[in-house]
Amino acid sequence: MARKLPKVDVVIVGVGWGGGIIASELTKAGLNVVGLERGKERVTEDYYMVHDELRYALRYELMQDLSKETITFRSNEKIRALPMRTYGSFLLGDGIGGAGVHWNGWTFRFMPYDFQIRSQTIERYGEKKIPPGMTIQDWGITYDELEPYFDKFEQMAGISGEDNPLAEQMKAKRSNKYPTPPMKHSPAMRLFTEAAQKLNLHPYTIPSANLSAPYTNPDGIARAACQYCGFCERFGCEYGAKADPVVTVIPVALKTGKFQIRTYSNVRRILHTGGRATGVLYVDVTTGEEIEQPADIVVLTSYVFNNTRLLLLSKLGRPYDPRTGKGVIGKNYAYQVQKGQATGFFENKEFNVFAGAGSLGMYVDDFNGDNFDHSDVNFLHGGGINILQLGKRPIQNNPVPKGTPTWGKEFKAASIKYYTRALTVGTQGASLPYQHHYLDLDPTYKDAFGDPLMRITFDFEEQDRELSRYLATKSEEIMKEMGADKVEASKELGPYDITPYQSTHNTGGVIMGGSPDTSAVNNYLQMWDAENVFVVGASAFAHNSGYNPTGTVGALAYRAAEGILKYHQAGGGLLV
Repeated sequence: MARKLPKVDVVIVGVGWGGGIIASELTKAGLNVVGLERGKERVTEDYYMVHDELRYALRYELMQDLSKETITFRSNEKIRALPMRTYGSFLLGDGIGGAGVHWNGWTFRFMPYDFQIRSQTIERYGEKKIPPGMTIQDWGITYDELEPYFDKFEQMAGISGEDNPLAEQMKAKRSNKYPTPPMKHSPAMRLFTEAAQKLNLHPYTIPSANLSAPYTNPDGIARAACQYCGFCERFGCEYGAKADPVVTVIPVALKTGKFQIRTYSNVRRILHTGGRATGVLYVDVTTGEEIEQPADIVVLTSYVFNNTRLLLLSKLGRPYDPRTGKGVIGKNYAYQVQKGQATGFFENKEFNVFAGAGSLGMYVDDFNGDNFDHSDVNFLHGGGINILQLGKRPIQNNPVPKGTPTWGKEFKAASIKYYTRALTVGTQGASLPYQHHYLDLDPTYKDAFGDPLMRITFDFEEQDRELSRYLATKSEEIMKEMGADKVEASKELGPYDITPYQSTHNTGGVIMGGSPDTSAVNNYLQMWDAENVFVVGASAFAHNSGYNPTGTVGALAYRAAEGILKYHQAGGGLLV
């Protein structure tokens, strides 16, 4: 029998970016909030002088323990899904701050096209341009409606950036400039910029959550500037220069005295009756005790997979059926297309590739979204082209030209030579959903508590392969213009392989939209089928763009917080 605690105004499940923003906004407004986090407490001091590539980057110190809970994967419904036993394609964060602690800090806004992708595609090219089985849909909100929340996230996080030269073409207005200037440009970034401009492209500095200068945000949180140490991705920031929930929104919520965080608290079910949630059931993993936390409002703010899984386990919302395309929970899982790239080897130029930052680099949007005419290409959307100065840590980075032996004296000599003489122009392509790409509960494999694991059914489509070839060709052109002595392009995208790392940009499963027939939540991320449940995160994305998702997650979280307050003040009802 679970121990029942006193009721609170709001319980949030997961204390990362989404949970931190929701807690900060609601507690400032006077609500009492409990945050349940299955991982441990974290503070900046945990990372002082811990530039340990082996521990964090290769042994995944900050990630979820896959022996207790993982996902299963299959490329199609004809084969059995198998568990992901070791990390590869993506990394699942754990503990206070979640994936917001170990992210790189790229902070883009999705394009106006993204939010109205179906209607704008049909308007420009006709409905036949959409391939059979592709399930793109409008998000139920426009860029202009979401813009103030983008700005709020950027001001809170202190995003460093500059105007996108294609902003006017994309109709992506800004109410304010970025709060801090763009980051410094390295020689490699300048070389890329010059080459791209010669090709009549429009490069700009990647918007960065790594502060370019000391900054105090509107909540009074002061943070130091980035030191360009190169230890961002898979690491916590010892300087607090990288915006993460632990150094931004969570302290604000705690300062109110109305936010209680309970770590090592694994939520297993949302409790509900008559179309309304009554609270959650969780396990204190330090004791094994089951605890019921009643609440007026339940907010899911965990990662994509856990948001979807918890709804399915709780039998809340209508599970998606890929055979009929009906139902919504688990629908439109999407990922990212990142294969197309070009690596250049320079015989007489050297670059300091060890120094860097998680968001240090240049980006080109000329082939992203619908910024170019798609009439004569066999794909929709597009992707960004970039050069990065992330800080190439030596264990993970070993670029050598094709034909180099994979071991021995020649390999070692080439590794040493080209570590400072190789640059890559990479791409980040959109991932568009299909009826047969989805999330559901695995019928065979279970977690440490005996609950079914989340199952992914996904593979790359011809859409993705065409996009990869197109972007790789453009990347190759830029690298050749940069003057590399040898250029090797990677153009062909094979079947999706879950073993090598690609990106932690998983999206969908609890998507937003304008109708309960085709979406799980409205544009405040409020569930159509349970009005006092809000589901915050990239699980709301109806597709994934040619950008990193965090900026859009942050904007949607601020809008959801506003919606929760409206709902609370009105005493209930669906928001419009």
